[in-house]
Amino acid sequence: MDIMGLMKKAGAMQAKMAEMQAELDNITVEGFSGGGLVKVTLTAKGALQGLSVDPSLLKVEEKEILEDLIVAAHADARRKAESLMEEKMKDLTAGLQLPPGMKMPF
Repeated sequence: MDIMGLMKKAGAMQAKMAEMQAELDNITVEGFSGGGLVKVTLTAKGALQGLSVDPSLLKVEEKEILEDLIVAAHADARRKAESLMEEKMKDLTAGLQLPPGMKMPF
């Protein structure tokens, strides 16, 4: 491939990357723990948008359990966000020949 063709392809990919980044700000994922008693909502980029806790967990003696469930729900949502971002990147880089092991930055 000639250098001009490569530059053109890189420019198009950069534009698509900007579109994808804007889209990821508007996509939310939810993570759950405790059988759904705790729910965390994140943007696909990982920004915390919401937290929902079942009232049955709001007891002083269950404070540590609640804290652990919040952390677990956040981790669940984060995994989903990362998976979504990987999927979007696969779509974006389809047909682009990257060296083995090279990943595109988010």
